[in-house]
Amino acid sequence: MVGNLPIVGLNSTWDDSKQANSNVPPLSKPWGPYSVNPIRGVNLGGWFSLEPFITPSLFDYDASLGIVDEYTLCAHLGPKKAAATLEKHYATFITEQDFIDIAAAGLSHVRIPFSYWAVTTYTGDPYVLGVSWRYLLRAIEWARKHGLRVNLDLHALPGSQNGWNHSGRSGTIDWLIGNDGPANARRSLDIHNQLSTFFAQKRYKNVVAFYGLVNEPGIAIPQGQLADWTVSAIKIVSDNGFSGTVTFSEALRGLPAWQGELQGYGNSLVIDVHEYVIFDPNLLVFDHTKKVSFVCSTFEDQIKASMNTATGFGPTMVGEWSQADTDCAQWLNGIGNGARWAGNFSGKTIPYCPTGNGQCSCALSNQPVSSYSTDFKSFLLSFAEAQMSAYETGWGWFYWTWKTESAPLWSYQAGLRGGFMPPVAYKRAWSCSSSVPDFGSLPEYY
Repeated sequence: MVGNLPIVGLNSTWDDSKQANSNVPPLSKPWGPYSVNPIRGVNLGGWFSLEPFITPSLFDYDASLGIVDEYTLCAHLGPKKAAATLEKHYATFITEQDFIDIAAAGLSHVRIPFSYWAVTTYTGDPYVLGVSWRYLLRAIEWARKHGLRVNLDLHALPGSQNGWNHSGRSGTIDWLIGNDGPANARRSLDIHNQLSTFFAQKRYKNVVAFYGLVNEPGIAIPQGQLADWTVSAIKIVSDNGFSGTVTFSEALRGLPAWQGELQGYGNSLVIDVHEYVIFDPNLLVFDHTKKVSFVCSTFEDQIKASMNTATGFGPTMVGEWSQADTDCAQWLNGIGNGARWAGNFSGKTIPYCPTGNGQCSCALSNQPVSSYSTDFKSFLLSFAEAQMSAYETGWGWFYWTWKTESAPLWSYQAGLRGGFMPPVAYKRAWSCSSSVPDFGSLPEYY
């Protein structure tokens, strides 16, 4: 046990000589400035922190049962069946072959979201305790074997930090704020005490490059309160000897909100922003050309401004982004919530696709990859390359996500197989310094 967490069969020796590709140093050598050699990475979303849109097969129940997140799924299955179901998922959804393929795609880092029940559970929790911990450690060793550096991402905290399904339990925020918010904030610090003690071990020095404190805390949490908790968490991680870079979320506020905040940490602290154009109706209605142009202007300018401590926070990475240009993927907005694109999101009736009329159907957006037109693939490739180009003006990026069951516009793997993702991440034909291509006769409601 280290940090009261089990080593569970790890070898006593390890090999850090591997490099993900010839464009980056091996694990045993310093990476150098990320502002010069940016991250090109991918998330392993939906593996240790379930999301219905990534693995809808796990949530295929009658709506009357109310199974909408990992909490309600585990409560419905019961301890024994939940453990068996999740063990099978952990063992099969992501395997070593995925790490091989990630490295072959010219990627250098993996962000691994995991949930607090990898470490502990509390009275009343139905979650499966500890099983994902074994697979998390296995994942890190697979990353090491193939030269990939790791960004640990604590994706679900006690009480739910944002009230969304990927925090474990949909509903209200009970972290920092809420009846049990202060208690859950202390519990989270205790979890970081365990985790940072464990990952301060010498064996992780070269492979665990980033340590995430909390994923997407809700905007309802006062910024000052969140900043104070973040300072406490950073101190725990630092005092325990973790030598990598700590990441904190911009917390859905936008990068400008953190200008001048949490200063004095240099390159040991990086802000993590998630860039999407599909959850804001004002951006969702942009046509294909404007979406690409927006990335190369507004998003890129925001990253550049944030990188400068005179105008922003300082070190900045994009921890999530995707090629999705609609919010149509099944259950993306939560089970039964509909889509903004089609005008049926949470009771709304206005469609937010560029044509703004009855043509705004999710049926077209959810076609199989085999039905994608040449013009649509051209757009998707340009949209991806624009974002890669823009985000590399900071410390780089992590795509969301590597694999899905049936949402190809959220799957880096599907993009590679379908021909709408650069075959090698660091060899791209287009960048934001070029003019936006013509997407031919691609309909704006597609």
